[in-house]
Amino acid sequence: MAVDSIGSSKNRDFWRARPVLVTGAGGFVASWLCEALVGAGANVVGIIRDSAGERLLRLHGIADRMNLVHGSIADFALVERAINEYDVDTCFHLAAQAIVGVANRSPLSTFESNIKGTWNLLEACRLSKTITRVVIASSDKAYGDQPLLPYREDTSLRGRYPYDASKVCTDVLARCYAATYDLPVTVTRCANIYGGADFNWSRLIPGTIRSVLLDEDPVIRSDGTPERDYLYVTDAVAAYLTLGQHAPEAGVRGNAFNFGSNHPVSVLALVEQILVMAGSKRRPRILGQAKGEIDCQYLDSTLARQTLGWSPQIELDEGLRCTVAWYADYRKTVLG
Repeated sequence: MAVDSIGSSKNRDFWRARPVLVTGAGGFVASWLCEALVGAGANVVGIIRDSAGERLLRLHGIADRMNLVHGSIADFALVERAINEYDVDTCFHLAAQAIVGVANRSPLSTFESNIKGTWNLLEACRLSKTITRVVIASSDKAYGDQPLLPYREDTSLRGRYPYDASKVCTDVLARCYAATYDLPVTVTRCANIYGGADFNWSRLIPGTIRSVLLDEDPVIRSDGTPERDYLYVTDAVAAYLTLGQHAPEAGVRGNAFNFGSNHPVSVLALVEQILVMAGSKRRPRILGQAKGEIDCQYLDSTLARQTLGWSPQIELDEGLRCTVAWYADYRKTVLG
């Protein structure tokens, strides 16, 4: 199911011919964002590190309609060159090492990408004479374990594990540059984003769908009880685009915004929902081995609704149907 993340023709006109940089352009969410921007007529520049990123952009059919810069955001000169040579007006910073398990095994490379990469991007934007808006991807994981839920934007950031801590640093650095240098920076704190074209099989939703399509029992690493907030990818893209448009405005500039469905669901209930939806008779294998799991995480998105006019459009049931259908179609295309 195709969903227009851009919205009205007025919004589409806003992005037409606008020079936009997307870091981590070959990632799951960033590739969907690039597709929306290319579709709106923006002049999109994408920084990608590995060939897998370019393959994902080709899967979306947009690799040849973008300018691709190959390299790491840990390389300041590369980031600065990308902004200056393409006269970038707007930057969406999504590049990150985003897999929690990888972060736990390899914290230094995660910090290099997620923290150093962020200060490189912010400093390059500060020095630029063309940048008018910057959107930085933080995460709901930055909030960490809290006694009161849902998370609100004024909730303290208490992320302690490597990925969570890296997003705390990302978040604080972005707001530091806004406060100190009046850089037009805003921050997204999104719930767990899901949808087609996410090939990180260690994540719950794509991993479960893959198991279903292979007629295997899906694996739950936790005990199945943790509750999470899930946001369909086109709603996430709409959040980025909306925040990008409003970034320089008072009340938006320098602030962070939550984007979520506001409806947490347990891991086990989600897996069972996917199994029923796919007509599978398989049952989940519950390992109960996950360490450092926070029992419940979900967001209050009231500020985004009131300030930006954003609200999620895709309910979980519809989003899961779209996602299962995407992977089923992809498997048919690849395997015949």
